[in-house]
Amino acid sequence: MTPVSVHGTTVILPTQDGDADAYLARPDDGAAHPSVILYTDIMGVRPSMKKMADRLASAGYAVLVPNVFYRSGPAPVVDMPDVVTEDMLWDVVGRAVPVAQALTPKDAMRDALVWLDWLEVSEFTTGGPVGITGYCNGGMLCLRTAGSYPDRVAAAAIIHGSHLITDAPDSPHLVADRIKGEVFFANGDKDTVNPPEEVESFNAVLSAAGVRYRSEMYADAQHGFCSSDLLPLYDKAADERHWAGLLDLFDRTL
Repeated sequence: MTPVSVHGTTVILPTQDGDADAYLARPDDGAAHPSVILYTDIMGVRPSMKKMADRLASAGYAVLVPNVFYRSGPAPVVDMPDVVTEDMLWDVVGRAVPVAQALTPKDAMRDALVWLDWLEVSEFTTGGPVGITGYCNGGMLCLRTAGSYPDRVAAAAIIHGSHLITDAPDSPHLVADRIKGEVFFANGDKDTVNPPEEVESFNAVLSAAGVRYRSEMYADAQHGFCSSDLLPLYDKAADERHWAGLLDLFDRTL
């Protein structure tokens, strides 16, 4: 598909807990397009994530990037420079952790219904089941959404997801057996947050649940390999491989 020009804007989505801001990227052609939710990594909505949404929109999708941390304030919720270097990385990430931890699974899934309902009726979308892509903490939200609203999610891409299998009674992996859409699972073999052995465990969960999925492991890639503004983690080769798999998934299912 030939890339098209993109229009990006901020939209406000009312929720039970207040107004949530979101970034909407869509082809600038006046037509309706299939819907995608992009869940950011733990650092939230910011220029690098908007750029990813623009790239996805240029392939023919209406892409909603919700500020899932809106209860803590409008995006950007975490103060960070445009480019994070090695000496800044863990200080910056450390600021985001308590913000992410404050979002409960119950609140996140109540919000997910708001995102899905908004896309269903938007003039910019074709309605019907959506695709979801999520990174880091967003990969976990992607999994929860696909399992919580299985009839509304046609495809889910979990990219360097975090804490997918835990000992908690509401561990994200426990919704896997409800998923009806196809799953794309991409990880790096140098990931210390979701290491290869945990990837294999989650692959086994998907297999046991009968989920249609494809799992890819990228050599020498760390957790966060898609985050272009987190320089110590970003891996261009792995990022481009994830884009190939992501677009293939959505082109086939949406």
